[in-house]
Amino acid sequence: MTSAREIAAAVRSGASTAVEAVTAALARIERVDPVLCAFAEVWEEAALRGARTVDERIAAGEHLPLAGVPIGVKGRRGLRGAGPLIAAGCVPVGATAVPGPGTAWQTWGLGRYGRTVNPWRYDRTPGGSSAGSAAAVAAGLVPLATGSDGAGSVRIPAAWCGVVGLKATNGRLPSADRTGLAAPGVLTRCVADAEAYWRVLAGPAGTAGTAGTPGGRERRTPTALWSADLGFADPDPEPVVLARAAARRLADAGAVRLLPPGRPLRLEDPGPAWLALRGGGDLGTAARVRAVNDRRLGALFRRADLLLTPTTPCAAHGHDGPGDRYSTALTWAFNLSGHPALSLPAGLGRDGCPVGLQLVAAPGREELLLAVAGSARC
Repeated sequence: MTSAREIAAAVRSGASTAVEAVTAALARIERVDPVLCAFAEVWEEAALRGARTVDERIAAGEHLPLAGVPIGVKGRRGLRGAGPLIAAGCVPVGATAVPGPGTAWQTWGLGRYGRTVNPWRYDRTPGGSSAGSAAAVAAGLVPLATGSDGAGSVRIPAAWCGVVGLKATNGRLPSADRTGLAAPGVLTRCVADAEAYWRVLAGPAGTAGTAGTPGGRERRTPTALWSADLGFADPDPEPVVLARAAARRLADAGAVRLLPPGRPLRLEDPGPAWLALRGGGDLGTAARVRAVNDRRLGALFRRADLLLTPTTPCAAHGHDGPGDRYSTALTWAFNLSGHPALSLPAGLGRDGCPVGLQLVAAPGREELLLAVAGSARC
């Protein structure tokens, strides 16, 4: 699968056209989606019109950083947040699958041909709720798809489909979520494409600073702390082992310097607070949990630049759902706190399905996440 940056470079140089790139994506979707069920809608006519417009803009001398890149947008309302991407030359080809009516949000998406499957194993879920976006990117239907992350809805499907998933700092980009728990995000096959997305969405402020230090005062290797469970979760052994090995690979590559464990991070379980904020429960308890965790995370990020964890406590489950197990155990703390986070492929489990390594940074440090993640091959 050609990357978004490669497609854009070819279209800008005249080696290819946006119409060719979009036509190829539509052909892939037509061939694969009856099995994958990654798209709820495909907008063939509108996509080809959009591609012709991009070619006209290039011919007129415009510089479009993502010229001709076919993208999926999360859900039928996904175009609402895609304006900056379209302005940069992206061409939406369809709405990706999200959980349908009566579908538990933790399980799978509902595409136009049925339930969305994991490209690695059709009997497994791709994760939710950005299910179709993750599946479409992992299967090579499009190089980039948008998502939104209210409890892990970008990072969990990214981990289980073996792609990169970035959740922005809560409140940094526009979001329709009234609770403030959800933030926009993106799913890509490589970190460079996630960086290209971030440069478009965040503008010049999104690339300011040096990877190692706030404000770019000096270049140094970012420091990182590892936590297998955040002090409250009960993850399965295999995702922990694979994520820990991925963290060591980052250290071996010189991308991070792992700090000695010292006193382990112990957050309060964010589940009750998250559910209260989303569903009208005990808001006093929610405020207490949020205050405690914010204080502890603040202390951690005074010690280290990054926090590394498994993305999920378990491998991808079947389409019958997770039962009582919340796949959000290691992600939704950072929706409550608002920290930016990224899931990076960490390897394959014994079942043949991917798992992820989660990188978390201080608010506003998306560029640090992308710089560190970019040293890994995914």
